[in-house]
Amino acid sequence: MRTQTTLAFLLAASAAQAQIAIDWATVGNPGNAPDPTTGFGSVAYEYRIATTEVTNAQYAAFLNAVAASDPNNLYNSNMGSSELGGITRSGSSGSFTYSVKPNMGNKPVNYVSWFDAARFCNWLTNGQGSGGTESGVYTLSGTNSVSAITRDLSNPDQVFIPTENEWYKAAYHQPAAQGGDADGYWLYATQSNSVPTIAAATPTGDIANPGPGVANYTRGADWNGENGNVTTVGSAGNTSFYGASDMNGNVTEWNETLIEGSERGQRGGNWEEGIVGLRSTARDEDTPNTQDEEIGFRVASPVSPTVSCVADTNGDGQLTPADFNGWILAFNNQAPACDQNGDGLCTPADFNGWIINFNAGCP
Repeated sequence: MRTQTTLAFLLAASAAQAQIAIDWATVGNPGNAPDPTTGFGSVAYEYRIATTEVTNAQYAAFLNAVAASDPNNLYNSNMGSSELGGITRSGSSGSFTYSVKPNMGNKPVNYVSWFDAARFCNWLTNGQGSGGTESGVYTLSGTNSVSAITRDLSNPDQVFIPTENEWYKAAYHQPAAQGGDADGYWLYATQSNSVPTIAAATPTGDIANPGPGVANYTRGADWNGENGNVTTVGSAGNTSFYGASDMNGNVTEWNETLIEGSERGQRGGNWEEGIVGLRSTARDEDTPNTQDEEIGFRVASPVSPTVSCVADTNGDGQLTPADFNGWILAFNNQAPACDQNGDGLCTPADFNGWIINFNAGCP
């Protein structure tokens, strides 16, 4: 199941607005068992994961909003100088501005550290950026230091880096009862145990041979003068069972989990790496301040709570005069649907509450 959430942000000095659209895939089946082969993938709750990696266009909007001076080194100069990077910077400190290179806006951002990803998540969590980048889900205490991670799974406005288990489940899990492998997990994030087809690229960096079993790895996507490169997010044509694209290949993705010492987890393989890195059995880690051409990230978020329509007393998903009869029935039976004014009681006063709720309509 996918939902589209649009988040509006300020574009920095010009105060012009840009919109970053996060396409979310809901990862259901809460309380699933872990992968018996690796021990990963069990998550007790529903959550959402972005269907694509964060793109250069999205990250450039972030930079324009928060990095006019860039004291936290959110911009890596390789983004501009390398054919593998997608963002240029102009101006001087205090008035830096950022632009996306031609054909690179819909490619995954790379040269980003775990701390860059955490600050991006804080910026999303804080809406228009009024809360800045140093607090939110992640409390930062210096450029390369985090002092606290505060998740609230009841708050759908929070955005965070997925944990290793959240990332793993979104990539490899599919219940056997819903068409998955016998143990509920695939070896690859293409809903398959078969080796993915190596992607080729068009001259503008789209996947030239898309299909459900195609992934960008082993330097197959040659374009922009490079032997292998990042490609347009989602253009490979593969998705996991839950609807997330490119969880194998393109860029290796940070996860939130501490693996050893201060090193944070990475998963999924990348455009340069061989087949082993794409497998569910491949687990990587790196120091969280690492920035290179193979590393990017995607974001996750709690599921939005279901909004009920209290005047829909017969539960058919519509507001019609038949719901009046539903309220009468609920009143006669002292059923919960009778309470329309929220006082916890079922009284004749709830009839007026029902009229108010009926006239207000459903969200």
